[in-house]
Amino acid sequence: MELVEESPYRFRIDRRDPMRVPGVVFASRALIPDVGADRSLEQVANVATLPGVVGASYAMPDVHWGYGFPIGGVAATDAADGGVVSPGGVGFDISCGVRLLAADLDRAELPRLRDALMDGLDAAVPRGMGRGAVWHLADRAELDAVLRGGSRYAVERGHGVPRDLDRCEDFGAVDDADPAQVSDRAVQRGQGQVGSLGSGNHFLEVQAVDAVYDEAVASAFGLHANQVVVMIHSGSRGLGHQVCTDHVRAMERTMPRYGIEVPDRQLACAPTDSPQGRAYLGAMAAAANYARANRQLLTAAARRVLHRVAGRRLDLVYDISHNLAKVETHEVDGVDRRLCVHRKGATRALPPGHPDLPDDLRAAGQPVLIPGSMGTASYVLTGVPGGPAFASTCHGAGRVRSRKQATRTVRGQELRRELEARGIAVRGASWRGLAEETPEAYKDVSAVVDVAEAAGLCRRVARLVPLGVVKG
Repeated sequence: MELVEESPYRFRIDRRDPMRVPGVVFASRALIPDVGADRSLEQVANVATLPGVVGASYAMPDVHWGYGFPIGGVAATDAADGGVVSPGGVGFDISCGVRLLAADLDRAELPRLRDALMDGLDAAVPRGMGRGAVWHLADRAELDAVLRGGSRYAVERGHGVPRDLDRCEDFGAVDDADPAQVSDRAVQRGQGQVGSLGSGNHFLEVQAVDAVYDEAVASAFGLHANQVVVMIHSGSRGLGHQVCTDHVRAMERTMPRYGIEVPDRQLACAPTDSPQGRAYLGAMAAAANYARANRQLLTAAARRVLHRVAGRRLDLVYDISHNLAKVETHEVDGVDRRLCVHRKGATRALPPGHPDLPDDLRAAGQPVLIPGSMGTASYVLTGVPGGPAFASTCHGAGRVRSRKQATRTVRGQELRRELEARGIAVRGASWRGLAEETPEAYKDVSAVVDVAEAAGLCRRVARLVPLGVVKG
């Protein structure tokens, strides 16, 4: 596939039939996917064929192959121009995201507390495949309350404090959630998993603020050098996976009714204002609220452990998703338009002054949380004025080896010994799970962030380094 270099960090895939818009890839030459081994650039072009797509089909620096959309893909559609919503543009782990908590604890104090803290977190955080959760919901009615209220309902039930909601995307819950569009099978899968990490690349990590690039913004976020922080990466578990599966199947059946043809069946879609489109958006919002509540419950568990071990508190810096479709207003060709913005493996990055930010963050911009691969740095960024790609940026390091390939390069026991030798305590659910997440399976997160910043997508605020990890 031919890429036209528009600038050192922006490449274009020229429009060709049946593409409706061009593709734009934010990358350096070193980060461009290998076309022979990774079909993600082909997926960028495929996304550009969706009805109602506007601007371009975008790829972030961490882009890699996914289901339908590439992971690291961003695309917006206009309902007024036949725009569609595609579950593949959100993915199976709806509202998978990252939450960062700041402790009133200095890095120098941690060594004497580390083992007790990590053992406590190990015991308090359910993870791995299947059931097990912090919060045992009584019945379907209580689950529906979670699906409608997200973190707001969790806080209402005593699993947090009101300030938490100010520091959450959408202030803790996506509006317009419709639990009636969540199938019984999805409910069964989600009933016993609220407050659990899951498996794969999900984790709870104890970190330290290793570098601060913008003191004023970091202070507004509640961060300072050498501070201990906790990062949580988790999503909507089996419930979200089932919601995606159910609605992809429904849209596959109904696309012919709307005269929609796509180059890949994994791009199954429906007009956003159709019954099928509205049903998916309602179910997706419900699953997103489940993910918000899930991270809120994991926060409550971490707070209890830190208070018991050290007598210290954890304040929420921010909670942000990187798998979601949202209706937002953006300027296109000089005109404000209401768009359905798909971000799959991409993070919203609102600029300073945006009305959707809480008062205490409005001058600084939205915190953007970028986890690295296991054992490497993570980053806190902020949105910038005039950012391209509908105010979006990367979401992490970006996988370059499959989980099976990763397990051929290292054994879990070896990886744990390597990390422990570097001063990183590891509590894993399985040896295979650790091996699957070896840092060699990912791109260099620092290189990804460098490109994202150079391309004008965001700005660095702080770098975080791991001190201990609880792995799904």
